[in-house]
Amino acid sequence: QVQLVESGGGLVQAGGSLSLSCAASGSIGTKIMGWYRQAPGKQRELVARITPGGTINYADSVKGRFIISRDNTKNTVSLQMNSLKPEDTAVYYCNTPTTFYAWGQGTLVTVSS
Repeated sequence: QVQLVESGGGLVQAGGSLSLSCAASGSIGTKIMGWYRQAPGKQRELVARITPGGTINYADSVKGRFIISRDNTKNTVSLQMNSLKPEDTAVYYCNTPTTFYAWGQGTLVTVSS
């Protein structure tokens, strides 16, 4: 069972940037990987995904502001978040939508206004 550990969250002001990292304990080179977030009182939503070949999709709400990337050698997935808005406040998780490993603890991003 692959374990996932998210890191990099914190408190930032609106307009600021954060870089999140997801470290997998096993190989994810053949997996589609995605970043998800869950805000208080809301459903978990997909914000970005990247295929093994590098094809990327973003939710409309983050398009143009967030960048997803992966390093298959290190088994990591990153999410660079720019121009952050208060509505980006959430706990951020990574996972593969193909089979879903156990969810990690997530990393909290809080954007103040």
